[in-house]
Parts: sequence; structure tokens; C-alpha cells
Amino acid sequence: MKKICFTAVIFFSLLFSNSLFAGNGKISGVVFSGSYQNAVQGVVVNLVGTGKGNITDSTGQYQIADLQDGEYTIRFMGIGYKTIERKISIKNGTSLHYSMNLEEELSSMQEVVIKPKINYRTIFGYNAISQLDINLRPTNSAQDLLKLVPGLFIAQHAGGGKAEQIFIRGFDCDHGTDFASYVDGIPVNMVSHAHGQGYSDLHFVIPETIEEMDVYKGSYYAKFGDLETTGAADFKTYNILNQNEIKLEYGQFDTYRVMAMINLLNDKTHLFSKLKENLYVAGEYRFTNGYFTSPEDFSKFNGLIKYYGQLTDKTTMTFSASAFTSKWNASGQIPVRAVTEGIIGPYGSLDPSEGGQTNRENVNLFFDHYYDADHHIRNQFYYSHYDFNLYSDFTYFLVDTVHGDEINQKDKRDLFGYNGSYDLNSKLFGFNSSTTFGAGFRYDNAHISLIHDEKRVALDTFVDGRLNQLNTFAYVDENIFITPKFRINPGLRFDFFNFNFQNNTHPDSSGDMTKALVSPKLNFIYDVAPDLQLYLKGGYGFHSNDSRAIIINHVDNINDNIVPRSIGSDLGTFFKPAPNTIINFALWINYMQNELVYNGDDGTVTPIGATLRRGADLSIRYEFYRHFYFDADVNYSYGRRLHVPSDSVYIPLAPILTSIAGITYKAPSGINGGLRYRYLSDRPANEAWSRTATGYFLMDASLNYTRKQWEIGVSVENIFNIYWKEAEFDTESRLKGEEVPVTQIDYTPGTPRIIKGHMTLFF
Repeated sequence: MKKICFTAVIFFSLLFSNSLFAGNGKISGVVFSGSYQNAVQGVVVNLVGTGKGNITDSTGQYQIADLQDGEYTIRFMGIGYKTIERKISIKNGTSLHYSMNLEEELSSMQEVVIKPKINYRTIFGYNAISQLDINLRPTNSAQDLLKLVPGLFIAQHAGGGKAEQIFIRGFDCDHGTDFASYVDGIPVNMVSHAHGQGYSDLHFVIPETIEEMDVYKGSYYAKFGDLETTGAADFKTYNILNQNEIKLEYGQFDTYRVMAMINLLNDKTHLFSKLKENLYVAGEYRFTNGYFTSPEDFSKFNGLIKYYGQLTDKTTMTFSASAFTSKWNASGQIPVRAVTEGIIGPYGSLDPSEGGQTNRENVNLFFDHYYDADHHIRNQFYYSHYDFNLYSDFTYFLVDTVHGDEINQKDKRDLFGYNGSYDLNSKLFGFNSSTTFGAGFRYDNAHISLIHDEKRVALDTFVDGRLNQLNTFAYVDENIFITPKFRINPGLRFDFFNFNFQNNTHPDSSGDMTKALVSPKLNFIYDVAPDLQLYLKGGYGFHSNDSRAIIINHVDNINDNIVPRSIGSDLGTFFKPAPNTIINFALWINYMQNELVYNGDDGTVTPIGATLRRGADLSIRYEFYRHFYFDADVNYSYGRRLHVPSDSVYIPLAPILTSIAGITYKAPSGINGGLRYRYLSDRPANEAWSRTATGYFLMDASLNYTRKQWEIGVSVENIFNIYWKEAEFDTESRLKGEEVPVTQIDYTPGTPRIIKGHMTLFF
């Protein structure tokens, strides 16, 4: 540990000591669009024929440094905007400020440049794909947001209000254990949650407010720490609305939704600044009774208000506040025998009292300051209040043969956090470099309970206690441009954890524990040509254990149970074989030191030991005719448990082969729509693969008619009305009246054919 800490100190010191200002001429500016001069992020700004360029950040700013005197052609290319080229000149090594107002147009593959960003904030290839998907795929629910991550599958198994089960890169991430999610920098995942580690509920997000999504595969990015074993997704809401919008939806099973986004300021009204600023509100209400025999009675409300203001020429402030509440009934998982024996119908329920409610309120504040084109400081402060109350019953009368096994999980918490970063463009060992220094903390204070119930009436308490969990961190992320085409991206992250759980039920099982760890990262990116990028990435990741498991089970002498480590690597490429085609292919490997299986229904954690996964990802985006798009993601993984008998090497529920693909027609006006499929292959339900979680192949469709000020449309899920199992588990359970327990597949039936219509007004 001392050697690692010493190495970290030397690494940080070298980076600070070699931060020298770049010389020669520079070009910098702001890229914006529309009459409100909305800042545009992700625009490629390059000097044609020189290999030099940059990509605009969240405030629309860019800079290109170390330029010789001469004449240049500067090009601005952004997804959803017309490409613009202009002639400029650099004289006497001076700095030139050059801003550009872009005109919007329909997305085109030809706008995408396979080129890395100057800093770590995104690896442009994945996020070019993600931005195209946001523009082309319908996202009418919070669940649809996760589907935008290439290769990610979700499953719902306890009513529409519960977080989805996540599958990616051979991992059953449960509700988020191995995949980190953020919205405007606020962590979505709840650590040491009453229902499982890393519980990630995105239902507080209004899909239409999402402007972009950054996708990170693997644990190779110093900015991210806990739970980023397979990757991360960072959703960003609009700072400024281009237009107001009101949407109405109606569908089968008493499903309806209303959504509105309204600007509250115009170019003649001001709050804090007479420079650029914007304020808007968004709201959403949804209700459905669902397709189960027992009405789901699911309702939710979301509200968001967001302010963005340019306080000075170099300082911007962003403030947002949101509120979310939902409640629902759930039909839960049902044993196969309950249906085959006629006890319930195919969409029936053995315990209709399952369900729950969730509330979340967020406050978020950003300050960004640009000293000049080479120095940028960002400070973020956030707070979340969270209230979770879930009733679930997976084993029925296995333990309590009289009252049943229903469990009530409660989690009421306050989440405080800070993220700070300093971006510096400089020289390092004589090479152009971009450095990000970051630091912050996350503090969770929660009251967690696990209660034995009968039809939502409390019988006795299993666990009740107070959680205090702190994660402080610091990181450095360096991009060293060895040549204009070759970049080395080393990173180093330090995390310190303090786990504290005060057990009110069993005070002798209370305690406090700390853990510190260093996670190195190293990536190589080589631009063979403007349309061909090769990369090799590697790094350590981790996910923390549940504080209750650490303290109650006294695992202080088993370090790999406290914060299990992972190490992985990607070898891949982004390339454009034709102007209208983008392809990403990657081979990857992931070793997990000790995989943990969380059972939120009895508050336990089961270590299953070391695991090794290998696989391949393929993503294709193809514009085969004007306004016609084809997209496909195919993902294969091979995973095994290590150091176990040969008859128990399989990783339960680990996906093997998944694929999502579709054809979309999207014109600026008139008819548009798409046809898509989802495929998940069979996979092992247990370690011996003696039972199988069955796969499925489904097709969905959408059709819209769009005009400048309105749109009407219809969507169909599961076109062929296939009966399928959305979530499956190998479970031991006992039905009422059964003398002995039975172990078999329990499952949640998936959505039958559902038709929904919508009407949207733009103004």
C-alpha cells in the first residue's frame, strides 16, 4: 500500500511540475445555435489538412493551440447541424477569438468524425453513436434511456415503479451493481440500498429533457469510481430549450401520459445577468394499470426547473431542482408451476399486495469559470432526498408457512456531494497535453429497515439501522499527444471509504470500517486516418460492498469482500468505411476479484468468488439512403467462475448473446418511423446450468407524422404478441398448501402487444 501511495504522489507531482504553457498562436471561441445563442457541445472544430482540432465542451467553447503563422480553413461539424467552413489567418503568433452560430439540420452520418476529444470527458466514438441514437430512437419513458447504451439490456420484474434489472457485457448487474449512472453529474446509484447495492432508478428523469448522453465502456476512466465495473452512462439535460413542447399519450391498459417543457425567459427578460441566460420548467405525469390480471395502478409525477446563465464573459452558473414521486402495485415473479397447474393465469399474481412507492428530490448547482482557453475550473454541489418503500414476496410460504414471506424494504436517505475539476492545456515532457485534476466526496445518510409483513401489515423487524457512508476521492487524468495522431491517456484515482452502520435491531452488530484504494488507468488511442481510430484501454475498477454486510458479517479480515476489485481491457476500433457508415468493434476481457450477489429481500450478500469474462462488441450505424438509417448492436460474452468444481462454473443469469437492431426513416417533415427487434439468447439460471433462463426475440414499431408545429404518432411493442419471460430466477419457494419447497424458474411475464398513440405540440 505504501508503494502505491508513493507512486501516486510522484505521479501527481510530475504532472503539476511539467504544466508549462503552450506557445505560438491559438484559436479559441464559442459555438452556439439559434436566436438564444444556445451553447452547443460536441461540435468537432478542426483545421482542414493539419491534423489539429478540438471538440466543444459543455459551454460550447473550444481552443486549438500551438499554431504557426499562416492561412487556415476552419471547419465546424456537429451532429444535427450544417457543416461550416471559413478561412482564417494567424499572424505574429497571436491568439484569435473566432465564434460560430450553427444552423440546425437533420442528423447525418457524414457529420461524424472519428476523432478523440482533447480531454477525457468523452471518448468521441461511443458518444457520436449515442447522440445519433438519441436523435433517431423514440424515448418515451425513463426505461428507454438505458436502452440507448450500446449492448445494454434491461428487465422489469416488480411493477413499473421499480428500477430495472441491467444486463451488459456478460454481467447481470442486478439494479446497477456494476454499471454507474449519472444525471447532470448527480449519481443515480444508491449504495448500501435497502434492495441491493448500487440500486439505480432513473424514473425521476423526464426523457424529453435529455439533450445528450456520454457512454463509457469498461473501467478505464479516472473520473468514475464506485460501481463502474462494466461502464457508465452520464445523461445531460438541456441547459436551454430550443422550443416549447407539450405531449399527450394514450394506450391500452388505461395508459396515459402528459408532458410539457416550457421556457420562462426570452431574449428580453433577465434574472441575474444581462448576458445569455435561460430558465425553463418541465413536468410529466403518467398512469397505467398494466397488462397483469391485478391492476398495477402505477402513477408517477416528475417536475424539473433549470436555470442557465452566463454571469460574466468567463463564468457560467447552472442551477436545477427536481421532484419525483411514484406508487404502484406489482404482480411480482411467479413460479412456472403456478401457471402450468392452473393456480393463476399467465399474467396472474400470487400476492397482489406487492408494490411500493418512491420519492426523490434533487438540487444541483454548477459554477464554470474559464480563465482563458487553457484553464477551466468547474465546481458542482448536489443534494438528493430519497424515500423508498417496497413490498416484495418471492418465496411465498417458504419460511413462514402461516403468514407468508412478504418483505417490506425501506430506505430513507439524504445524499450530499461535491465534484470539482481543473482542466489544463499545457506541455508535458515537451508534448502537447491536456490534464484534468479532480476531487470530491459523496456522503450518504440513511435509515434502512427490513420488515416481515403480511399484506403490507408489519409483523416483525429483521434489520433496522442507520447508515453513514462516505466516499472521498481524487484523480488525475492526462492526455499526452505524442503526435497529432497518437495519444496516451494515463490516469490515477484514489478513493477512501468509511462504512458505518448502527444496527438498532442488534446493537452488538454495529460498527465502523474504512478502506482506501488506488486505481490506475492507461489508454492508447491512435488515429490511423480521419475515419479510422484504434484503441487499447485498460484499468482497475471496483464496486463497494453493502455496509450492512461489511459490519454485520464482520468481514474486516477479508479485504476483497469490502471493495472487490476488477481489472479489464479493451482492444477496439471506430471507423467509417464509407461516409454514411460508422462501425465500432471491440474485444474485451474483465476479471473480477470476488463477485458479490446481493439479495435485497433478506438483506444478505453472497460472495461467489473470482470470475473471468471475455467478449466482443459490434455496433453499426448506417445511413443507406437519405433519411433511412440502419443500426445494430451485437454483443457476445463468455463468462466463468474460477477456482470452483467443474459442475458449478457458470455465472447465473449472465447474458451470452444479445442484439438490438432497427431501421428508421426520419425526415424533417412528414411521415417517419421505425421497425426494431430485441434479442436475448438462453443463459444459465444457476451455477450448474441445470435450469435455463430462456431467451426471446421481439419486434417493435413506431409511425409518426411530423410538421413544424405538431406531431402525431403511434407505437406498437411486441408486434407479434409473443408470450415471453422478461426476468427469470432460479428460486426455491413454497406455495400455500405445498408440503415441501420446490426449486424451479420463477419469472415475470413480459409485455404483450401494446399499442400507444401520442400527439405533440411545438411552439
